[in-house]
Amino acid sequence: MGIEQKLGDMGVVTTTLETVVNWSRTRAMWPMLFGLACCAIEMMAAQAPNYDMSRFGMELMRASPRQSDLMIVAGRVSRKMGPVLRRLYDQMPEPKWVLAMGDCASCSGVFNNYALFQGVDEVVPVDVYVAGCPPRPEALIHGVVTLYEKVQAMKFKDLAEK
Repeated sequence: MGIEQKLGDMGVVTTTLETVVNWSRTRAMWPMLFGLACCAIEMMAAQAPNYDMSRFGMELMRASPRQSDLMIVAGRVSRKMGPVLRRLYDQMPEPKWVLAMGDCASCSGVFNNYALFQGVDEVVPVDVYVAGCPPRPEALIHGVVTLYEKVQAMKFKDLAEK
């Protein structure tokens, strides 16, 4: 006898706690804006009415690291800005994710000099990379959806190791 035969047609939904927790994390992810260059304009455009990232649970960009769980690094990171970026990342509550937006955040783009980090992953661990110079708002939304899929697949034991 399966559970369907015992419950009948009562409309009862069964699921796991991990599924519910991961679903709620993706539907209420609050990004912290960290716009450093021209990619920040495209990040603002993704929040505007034409693309409306609010439909993904991102009602507004937070300026406080203590209220956000997603850091979107948009632009090149200088050696002087690296410690500030790391401090803000450390102040974010667990679980936290990082999205590197644009070529400059991913690999320093066309700027190959001593004053810039050759990718934000030298400072903080990156979960999703969004390519482009600057990437369109559609690319940022695709990166957010990719991050959602990654969060949906997370297990509790993965968080304990992190």
